[in-house]
Amino acid sequence: MDGSMLPKIQISVRGLVEFLLRHGNIDNRRKASSGPEVMLEGANIHRMIQRRMGRNYFPEVYLSTVIRRKDYEIVVDGRADGVIIPSKDEPEDYEFLEDASMRTASLDITDDDAEDTGEKVSGALPDRSVYEEHVDLTGIVTIDEIKTTYRDLEKIRMPEEEHQAQAMCYAYIVAAVADLPDIGVRITYCNTETKEIRYFDSRYTKEEISSWFENLMKLYVRWTDFETGWKRIRNMSIETMTFPYAYRPGQRELMAQVYTSVEKGERLFVMAPTGVGKTLANVYPSLKALAKNKADRIFYLTAKTITRTVAADCVNVLRHPENKDGDISLRLKSVVLTAKEKICPQNKCECNPDACPYAKGHFDRINDAMYDLLTNEDEFSREKVMEYAERHKVCPFEFSLDMSLFSDMIICDYNYVFDPNVYLRRFFSETATGRFMFLIDEAHNLVERAMKMYSAKLVKEDFLDMKRLVKGTDAKLASSIESCNRHLLQLKRECDGLSVTDSFDPLVNLLLRLSGRIEQFLDDHEHFEFSDELLEFYFGIRHFLNIYENMNERDYVQYTRLCDNGDLEVDLMCANPAKPVRKCTDRAVFTVFFSATLIPVDYYRMMLGADDTDPAVYARSVFDPKKRALIVAKDVTSRYTRRSDAEYDRMAQYISEVVSAKEGNYLVFFPSFAMLERVFEIYMARYHDKASQSVAVQSSSMSESEREDFLERFTKGGDPGLLDGEGPVPDFGGMEIETDEMLDDETEPDTLIGFCVLGGIFSEGIDLKNDALIGAIIVGTGLPMVCSERDLLKRCYDDMGLDGFAYAYRFPGMNKVLQAAGRVIRTEEDRGVVVLLDERFLVRDYQKLFPREWKDHSICRIDDIAEILEYFWR
Repeated sequence: MDGSMLPKIQISVRGLVEFLLRHGNIDNRRKASSGPEVMLEGANIHRMIQRRMGRNYFPEVYLSTVIRRKDYEIVVDGRADGVIIPSKDEPEDYEFLEDASMRTASLDITDDDAEDTGEKVSGALPDRSVYEEHVDLTGIVTIDEIKTTYRDLEKIRMPEEEHQAQAMCYAYIVAAVADLPDIGVRITYCNTETKEIRYFDSRYTKEEISSWFENLMKLYVRWTDFETGWKRIRNMSIETMTFPYAYRPGQRELMAQVYTSVEKGERLFVMAPTGVGKTLANVYPSLKALAKNKADRIFYLTAKTITRTVAADCVNVLRHPENKDGDISLRLKSVVLTAKEKICPQNKCECNPDACPYAKGHFDRINDAMYDLLTNEDEFSREKVMEYAERHKVCPFEFSLDMSLFSDMIICDYNYVFDPNVYLRRFFSETATGRFMFLIDEAHNLVERAMKMYSAKLVKEDFLDMKRLVKGTDAKLASSIESCNRHLLQLKRECDGLSVTDSFDPLVNLLLRLSGRIEQFLDDHEHFEFSDELLEFYFGIRHFLNIYENMNERDYVQYTRLCDNGDLEVDLMCANPAKPVRKCTDRAVFTVFFSATLIPVDYYRMMLGADDTDPAVYARSVFDPKKRALIVAKDVTSRYTRRSDAEYDRMAQYISEVVSAKEGNYLVFFPSFAMLERVFEIYMARYHDKASQSVAVQSSSMSESEREDFLERFTKGGDPGLLDGEGPVPDFGGMEIETDEMLDDETEPDTLIGFCVLGGIFSEGIDLKNDALIGAIIVGTGLPMVCSERDLLKRCYDDMGLDGFAYAYRFPGMNKVLQAAGRVIRTEEDRGVVVLLDERFLVRDYQKLFPREWKDHSICRIDDIAEILEYFWR
C-alpha cells in the first residue's frame, strides 16, 4: 500500500517522552503543579531568550518523523524551541530550515526489530555523566530546549530526563534530515524571577542518537500495534451494528441530523423532550461516524454522576443488545472518569509515597497496569479500574486518566474539557493533537457551570492565615504574602460594600511574585507540615491570575465585596462564558449540545459560543399530551412583596387539593428552604391527613445515602425514611415536627409527598417512571435570589444590549421550572399532573418560554382546581 494511504497514529514529542519515560512516585508535595507544567511556563521568557541568540538561532522549528510499520505509520512531531547552526555556516546550507517539506525524517521498524518491545524502559538515555558549559558544541548544529522554573538553578545538577529526551528526539530528526555526523543538545533553564540562565550541553554522534531513538520507538510500537489492530476490530463491529430498539417517533430524523452535523463539523443544538431517547440518538450516529474516521474518539460530557451512568448503560446496550442472544455486537473501549475522592482506596486522598502505597512507585508500574487492562477488557468502569489498580498497586484515579488515552469513548464531567484547572492536558494542551467529538448532555447546566469555571475570587483572610503558617519557616515568603495583604487592606478601606473596578493590575503584579515564591518554597520544603493548605492557597492564586490574564473585560465584572463577617473578597465574575467555551469546542470536529430544556435557544447559543450558521433542532415529543395535565394557578404567587402566612396557606391548600385528587407519589418544589419550611409547617398543621399521607423532606445538607433513601421511597415505597419515623429530621431551626405519630409503623400510606427545593438534587437528573411519580407542584418561577452579584450580571447584560433581567434571572429560573416539570412524564405509559403555582406564568414573557408540549394548559383558582383534576383523572 502507498505510504500516503496508510493509517496514521500521531503523537507529540512531549507526549511520547512523558508516556514512555515516566518513573517514580506520585508526590503532590514536590511541586505546586506537575513538573512539565511548571517548567513550560513563561512564553515571554522563551521569546526573550530566542531574540537574544542572534542570526544563527532559528526559533520554533516544526519537526516531524515518520516511523513506518507494515500496515500503518507513526507520526511524531513537535516544535523545537531553537535550532542553532554553526556561526561559520550560512542558513542556506541547511535546507530543512527554509523548506518545511524537508523537516520530516523516516524510520522503518520491522516486526523482527520490535519483537522485544515488552521490556521495561531502563537506561533509555545514553550515558552522559557531565552536562555542563564546557562540553564542546563548536561547529555542530545544536538543538535548544528552553525550560522556565522558579527553582534555584544551583540546585539543578542535571536536566530532567524528560527534558533531555524531548531535545534528543528533535536532535535525531535534524541529524537524520540533514545527514549530520554529530548533533548537539542544549537544555536551557531560566529562573522566572531572576532571569538567570543555566545551560546543560551534550553531544552525540549520528549513530548514537539514531540508535537511542530507534530503541525508544521499539518500546512504543507494542502500544501502536495494539491500537491499530483494535481499530479494525472496533470499526468492523460498528459497521455491522444495528439499532437495538424500534425507532421512536422523531428519533431516526434526530440521528440523521447528528450525523449530518458531524460531517459538516458543526455545533448542533438539540432540544429533545423526555422520551425521545436523546442519549442513544446522539451516541449511535456518533459511533457510526467514528468508524468512518470522522474523529479519533468521543467525549460524552455530563454535569451529574447519574447521567454518566445513563451514558455507560447506553454503550452496554449496544454491546449486548437483547436481540443478539448474548453475542457482543459493539466492540468499544470506553472509560468512565470518576472523581478522585470517590475512587481513592485510602481513607484520605494524600497523594505522596509516605502516605499512600499506591502513590509509591506508581509510575514504575503504571504502563504494565494499562497494558493489562487494555488487552483484557473493553469497559474501563470504576469497578474494573479499581480491580486492576489493586492488582498492580497503582493509583486508580491516575490509572483511569491514563486509560482515556486508549479509549474510544470517554464519559466524564464537563470539567475535563472546559475547566481551565483540571482539563485533560494529554488531549487539550497546545502541543496535543487529536480529532474529537463532544456530546454534551443536559447542556442547559453548562452555562452556569462555565460561568463559575471562568470566574475567580480571593479572600483577604486567607492571606493572613497563610502568613501565620509560613512565617516561622520562610521569612521571605511571609513578607511576600504580607505585601499582598497590605494591598488588600487598602482595597478594603476603599470598598463601599460592593465596589466595581476596571483593573486589579497592582494586585496581580504582587500575586505573580508571590506565586513564584510559593513554588520555590514547595520545591524546597516537600515535608512542610501545612503543605496541603499552602498548595490549595497557591492554586487559588494561579486560577485568579490565569482568569485575569485571559479574560475579555466586556464579558466580566471586576469588583470587591465586603462579606457579612467583615472580610474582603476580590472577584472576577464571568457574565458571558461564550469565548472560553468556544475555544474549548474549537478543539472538536463536532459538538452537540442536547437537553430537554434549551429554551430560549438563542440564549444558550450565545452563552455557549455558537456561530450564526450552527443549527438548532427541536425534536418532537413522543408522549400523548392527553396523559399530562398542565395547570397554572392565577390566584397565588411567590413574589417577594406578596409573601405572607396567608399566601403560604394558599400554597398549602393547593398542595392538599392536588394530592387529594388521586392517591400516589408527588413532589412539591419551592424556591428556597425558608419557604419550604414555612409552607411545610402550615401544611402539616392544617391539611396533612396522617392516615393516608406520608411525607419526605429534602434538607439542606443531605448525605448521599440520605438522598438514596429519599428516592427509594418513591420507587419502592418501603423504608419509612425521612420524617416518618427512623430517618434524620431536617434542620429547620426551632421548628417542632411531630414524627412519631405521623405514620402507623405497620402500614405505608397510599400517598407520598416529597417537599423539595427547585434547582436542587431532586429537580433534575432523576428518573421516576410509571407510578413512582404522578404529580409535580412547582411554587414560583425559579428566579435566582435577588442579590448584588445577580444585579451586577443584569447590568452587564444590559450594557451588552441584551434584556438584562431575562438573562440574569428569568431564563435561568425558567429552566429550573422546566426541569422539575420534566420529572413527571418519563415513559409513554405515564400519566400525571404538573401544577404551576404562580400567576406570573400567565404573563407573556413567561408564556413565550413554554415548550411546544405546553401549548394546551388549564388556568385555575383554588376553588376550581379540584374539578379540573377530577376531570383529568377520570
